Amino acid sequence: LAYSVKKMGDYVYFENSSSNPLLIRRIEELNKTANGNVEAKVVCFYRRRDISSTLIALPASIMQQKYHQLRHRELFLSRQLESLPATHIRGKCCVTLLNETEALKSYLDREDAFFYSLVYDPQQKTLLADKGEIRVGNKYQADITDLLTEGEDDGRDLEKLEEKIWDPNSSLTEKQIDQFLVVARSVGTFARALDCSSSVRQPSLHMSAAAASRDITLFHAMDTLHATGYDMTRAIAALVPQGGPVLCRDEMEEWSASEANLFEEALEKYGKDFTDIQQDFLPWKSLTSIIEYYYMWKTTDRYVQQKRLKAAEAESKLKQVYIPNYNKPNPNQLTGAGVPGPPGSGQTPGLGRACESCYSSSSYQWYSWGPPNMQCRLCASCWTYWKKYGGLKLPTRLDGERPGPNRNMSPHGLQLRHSGSPKFAVKTRQAFYLQTTGLTRMARRLCQDIIRPRHLARHPYLPVNTAAIKAECKDLTSYFKSGENIPSYDFVLLQFFFSHFVLHCVSEAHPRPAKPDPPTRGGSISTSNLTPIKSSPILNNGSPTILGKRTYEQHNGLDGE
Repeated sequence: LAYSVKKMGDYVYFENSSSNPLLIRRIEELNKTANGNVEAKVVCFYRRRDISSTLIALPASIMQQKYHQLRHRELFLSRQLESLPATHIRGKCCVTLLNETEALKSYLDREDAFFYSLVYDPQQKTLLADKGEIRVGNKYQADITDLLTEGEDDGRDLEKLEEKIWDPNSSLTEKQIDQFLVVARSVGTFARALDCSSSVRQPSLHMSAAAASRDITLFHAMDTLHATGYDMTRAIAALVPQGGPVLCRDEMEEWSASEANLFEEALEKYGKDFTDIQQDFLPWKSLTSIIEYYYMWKTTDRYVQQKRLKAAEAESKLKQVYIPNYNKPNPNQLTGAGVPGPPGSGQTPGLGRACESCYSSSSYQWYSWGPPNMQCRLCASCWTYWKKYGGLKLPTRLDGERPGPNRNMSPHGLQLRHSGSPKFAVKTRQAFYLQTTGLTRMARRLCQDIIRPRHLARHPYLPVNTAAIKAECKDLTSYFKSGENIPSYDFVLLQFFFSHFVLHCVSEAHPRPAKPDPPTRGGSISTSNLTPIKSSPILNNGSPTILGKRTYEQHNGLDGE
């Protein structure tokens, strides 16, 4: 068997389906599972067909066919990681960040070459640039003032701009300052011995002395010296006020063991993205506190131990893997009978339809493509292109790049001459109308006090009590028949509606007039000079493609039913 070597950092094809295009991934890690198989931890790349068209702008600056193929070379990087079996690797490819100085057409001349410039977030459905942005403008650039002459004042008050916190020219010597810092550390150690919480965190004297020797204690001692005018007596008294010795703590002491474990877990997941660490793991900590703790944590023995463990793990991990070349037959291969299966020796090129991509009618191997009911197929060359680049070589009507359907075209794209037979006529959509009864139309006029049409027009979602309207209308019609207990105005109104409205609903009262004969010239129509129109024969020398007759208008209007 022939083997190929795959290493960490390689861009490779992965196959997750026999009919779908190959996945493009970058190998980050190669891990060996418990059962001896090799799994690859990979970074996902998305094709243009995997992303919503609303997120992608399409600047067609190249020829239509070239631009169509160039879209298949564009990828979108993601921060998503997944683990896939290494046995699903089907080859290598090359993915590079788009270089603005490089011509896009150069990618078409190279096999298995792809480019990317944007990062896709599958959860947020966003596309962002994968590079920094140079900030230009008055908001980001400093305003440089004119050069001052020698001795000229710039008008600023330096006392308002800065604060002096240490004077190197003080009366104290270096030895006296070092002695005061030793006293400050001793006071800090004693303060931790008196503090109950510190006794739990630093149970030994050695740990308490180490905590008291950190920078927070030294900074406080030097601030105290400066605040007391570098008077040693006053400074020592300030370290031990009336309430007890001063205890200075930094972030290493303020954080609990559980918070430290959360921080290490977050650092393993997000790296140095402190904003995400704060939002997802430590929302009760400030961003300043997290950053300060990080740089103190890097000085601890725990960080050194983890760094050594990671180095040992990286050394023990697989650097490369040997994968045998995949040569099993694809289930989408068509046999000589035109059905999916292993390739047969009796394949006859040209049987069935042409290739849906290049429209070729001959190939040494055919592959079924698309939904099974459409019975589409691709030649061997176009099948390889489909698997690698996720599209067809030539634009199709399904891509929205061909002209719309013509009603004078046959389902196979040839001109038709209609013979007048309804078999070839264009079908129309079925029409319908709502027919109301005479009682309903009469109720609209007689029961306006219940219906309140203007009120309903302003409130179209209010329910209408149809039962009450029918009952009221029936009562009024019964009163009309009896002629009793009806005011004169209502009686006249009912009589008007019955005479002018209800009678119009009776078909016998208004017989339909006879339809007049069509006008003629000279009293008769001569049909002897009319030449019958015959439909010209349709010649189809090539094998038609299935995509030419799958649009709605042609399938609905010219199917010959």
